[in-house]
Amino acid sequence: MSEFDTRAFRNALGSYPTGVTVITARAQDGSTAGLTINSFASVSLDPPLVLWSLSLHSPSLPAFQNCSHYAINVLAQDQQVLSQRFAATQADKFAGLDFTVGAGGALLLPGCCAWFECRNETHHAGGDHLIFVGQVEGFAISNRPPLVFQGGQYRQLGPLLNGQR
Repeated sequence: MSEFDTRAFRNALGSYPTGVTVITARAQDGSTAGLTINSFASVSLDPPLVLWSLSLHSPSLPAFQNCSHYAINVLAQDQQVLSQRFAATQADKFAGLDFTVGAGGALLLPGCCAWFECRNETHHAGGDHLIFVGQVEGFAISNRPPLVFQGGQYRQLGPLLNGQR
């Protein structure tokens, strides 16, 4: 049996286009945590549940494991700089940003195309990641076009097919 090629596997996964989100929370000590992820998905409408995952090696893992709430900020297509800001390692990713405080102290970023305020419901082991399942307590939508990531690059959605969404 040949060795599993994790780089090729990652490249194959990258062929699937995803939206880009910034997950934010206020840690138990009052500090803020935020990071860019694209592993966001819906789970259930009743009750309203969503999921996302985080590497077990992330320095932000304890903050997200122990917070009461987090926000999922779905980035709009003109927010690539915000995506890169929260993907980078820097001391205070929130410095100079306008934001609104949501449920449990989670931070809602301006200009997004959607927001989900979630109670930190459950966690599940998932290989080298921890899967977070959140119960949505509030949400909003702005009808702005989303930021999309595919093949290692940011993308924009094309025109509608047949004039329909």
